[in-house]
Amino acid sequence: MKYSLKILLFIIMTIFLGGCMRAASHPSLKTFESLVPADPAEIVFLDDLEPASLETAIDRSIRFYEGRGRNKVYRIDDRDVDARQLKETLIAFRSLLRTAGSPDNLAKKIAEEYDVYRVAGSDEDGSVLFTGYYEPLLEGSLQRTEKYRYPLYRTPPDLIRKGSKVGRMEDDEFVPYYSRREIDVDGVLRGKNLELLWVSDPVDLFSLHIQGSGKIKLENGNLLTVGFAQDNGRPFGNVTKFMLESGKIKRNEASYRYLFLRGKSDQEIYDALSHNERYIFFRFVDKEPVGSLGEPVTPGRTIATDPDFFPEGALAFIRLRKPVFDEEGKMKERVDFFRFVLNQDKGSDIKGPGRVDLFCGFGEKAEYTAGTLKEKGELYLLLKK
Repeated sequence: MKYSLKILLFIIMTIFLGGCMRAASHPSLKTFESLVPADPAEIVFLDDLEPASLETAIDRSIRFYEGRGRNKVYRIDDRDVDARQLKETLIAFRSLLRTAGSPDNLAKKIAEEYDVYRVAGSDEDGSVLFTGYYEPLLEGSLQRTEKYRYPLYRTPPDLIRKGSKVGRMEDDEFVPYYSRREIDVDGVLRGKNLELLWVSDPVDLFSLHIQGSGKIKLENGNLLTVGFAQDNGRPFGNVTKFMLESGKIKRNEASYRYLFLRGKSDQEIYDALSHNERYIFFRFVDKEPVGSLGEPVTPGRTIATDPDFFPEGALAFIRLRKPVFDEEGKMKERVDFFRFVLNQDKGSDIKGPGRVDLFCGFGEKAEYTAGTLKEKGELYLLLKK
């Protein structure tokens, strides 16, 4: 009886500790109910870009899983998928790219060796809405001049982040941080030595705020790269939508490049832009734009999704239409395209399972593509069996 009691206690403790160890091994378990199994035999696995850029993007996600993403764990369908498995998926797929030889053989190997899940979007047909973002190029100066008088600010020292809230202290009370109007019009940050540099156009500067990173060309030809450092925690507002709904512009005047604001006075421009209270603070960076993983984003290969609905760093496949332009930058048509991508970024307005933002790269062509990319399409997750 004495030994039976000891054995019973041993069994109970083993079950208890085993349960604790399992719970401890999944400290950040996140369930994705919007990912549903798909039949890879019904998917056309083609790719419209060169494979080198895909390998670059894969390597960046691998570094994420080896570093800050090493404790990620997700519940996908009936599987618990951790960072090790996601990393193994990428390593195996990179090897497959080098040995597959043909698109048909690649598709065959994917069907044999990978589980594929489709993202059930927010719409009735289960599709997701794709948009694009890019890295803009602005003219600027390290000194304020009559031409260059619109500042990019670094993060103010009085800005405080408490969990998901951003604010400042005022009379021993935590209050919301200053809005776009208070910063740009009222000038609450002027004279505090927070300017990184100055640019020549307030509308282009607003586009930089929307994109989150970009390049500044100085008068001597040097290029400086700036990236997102912090935001003021205020809500994001769609300026074009506001201008349309308020009757300030007609639908045929709406433009992703905010052409309806060109040539307006600073007061008219700021009256419109202040509808978006979200304000971005910048920092100098000595490498390419960095996404939410802490790794550089790859043109054409990086997508931004809501991390509550799609695993960070993961291998994905997309199918939608893209714009094609003539030599003058005018869109001629939209064509279907297929592409392997990596989930390496997120955005303030990319929310829910039905939204994807594709990083289109740097420069004018990327701007045209990003500005006209608004298409419903399909998003898939690939996992090694």
